[in-house]
Amino acid sequence: MKLRVLGVLSVMALLIVIITSNAILSSASRELTQELQINRAASLNRLAQVAFDAASTGETGQLQTEMDRYSGLYGEGVLIRLQQGTLRAGGLSEDRPDVRDSVARANLNLNDTTLAPLQPFGPSSEVISRSFGSASQVLGEAVLEVNLDAARQKLRGRWIVVGLAAAALAAALLLGAAGVTRWVLRPVNRLNAAVTELEATGRTGRLPEDGPPELRELSRSFTTMAQTVSNSLDSQRQLIADTSHELRNPVGALRLRIDLLQLELKTAREHDAAAGVLAELERVEEILDGVLKLAAAEHRASEDSARGPLGTTSRAARAPLDPYPVLQEETERAGPAAQRSGAQILLEDPPAPAVHIACNSAELAQMVGELLNNAIKYAPGGHISAAARASQGTVAIEVSDDGPGLSADERTAATGRFWRSPVHRTTRGTGLGMTIVDKLAAANGGRLVLAEASPHGLNARLEFPGAADVPGRLPGRLPGPFAGPEQVGPRG
Repeated sequence: MKLRVLGVLSVMALLIVIITSNAILSSASRELTQELQINRAASLNRLAQVAFDAASTGETGQLQTEMDRYSGLYGEGVLIRLQQGTLRAGGLSEDRPDVRDSVARANLNLNDTTLAPLQPFGPSSEVISRSFGSASQVLGEAVLEVNLDAARQKLRGRWIVVGLAAAALAAALLLGAAGVTRWVLRPVNRLNAAVTELEATGRTGRLPEDGPPELRELSRSFTTMAQTVSNSLDSQRQLIADTSHELRNPVGALRLRIDLLQLELKTAREHDAAAGVLAELERVEEILDGVLKLAAAEHRASEDSARGPLGTTSRAARAPLDPYPVLQEETERAGPAAQRSGAQILLEDPPAPAVHIACNSAELAQMVGELLNNAIKYAPGGHISAAARASQGTVAIEVSDDGPGLSADERTAATGRFWRSPVHRTTRGTGLGMTIVDKLAAANGGRLVLAEASPHGLNARLEFPGAADVPGRLPGRLPGPFAGPEQVGPRG
């Protein structure tokens, strides 16, 4: 949009400069032409008067003297044709077509003393002519050669001055157009950034009220709308969190009552029915825990994004963290669960040199734990590998398994809340765990990337920009751009 607006204003500015310059140059050309024409017409009239006297007396000596003096003074040729003969000065001859035409027109008593408008470049001379004689008889013709070089030189000088002035004016207008464009589009760009931020975080700051009146009013309206949307989203998150928290008390009481009821049951059938109720109750508790965690993760993501400029987070304020010890600790913690499912977890060696990321340690542990639990749950009896790697300024924490994996469409759909793969419907789960990982990764300036593992399975990767080193540690990677074409999102 900036280029389009600036392009229109620039074209208008250039048109103004061109039209103004053309008017000034045309006026200068007319002025110099009229000045030269008046001067040479007066000289021609004077020579015609002397020629008339010479034609009346028959004495041409004085006429020739006047012609020679004029040619010597101005460097212009003169030709006068009398009944007695033709007088010449300055080398002007009837052999020239323009001189011959001028003599013929003057012989018809048609005076031609008008010069064509001067141009910076062109012929070096023109001729003007007139007849002289009585009212009823033409006694002769006078032709004067007009040298245009001096006038053209003066005109070229004015062209140069006007050209420099036009260039300066064009530069000033273009700078003004750029300033006006920035002034007009600055609120639009802020509004666009605020819309993007509102979409990404659910909140945005108050927009400055500057620019044209219409855009100031639009900024005020958007700020009001954004505040309403942010309050609504905060209310929704708070309602979810409060509801989930408040439900834990009656669910806990219900669990206690079921436990007491089991003590009174006599038959195996009654115990089986109570066990089914208890399993469903445990599922409700698991969903409530997941909802609480998701609400906290979404709040962290929106809060962290709102603290920094659009598209950035506050991770620069965090101390650099070596992710490998966190990965090692979570791998050890997931070991018993992996043994119960028959899976094996392989932790690869730490990268050398050590790498660091700007991430909350507890939240990184939660993310890695969810990835490991996800792999154990959906790849029972399989092989799971965990590693920390660095490449081109990016640090990745990877958890891969050789289970059934997900298709490309499923990896795309996996970012939704409560989404679960159709082939895993019988596996216990809420579909919230990996959504929480995705939100927490975004809150820490990273992202969750899901890709197909080789030869089969799922590769879940947490990508973060490398952080500056902490004192006393091996150097890590510097911040850099993310890379990778894989689909971003959780398995659920």
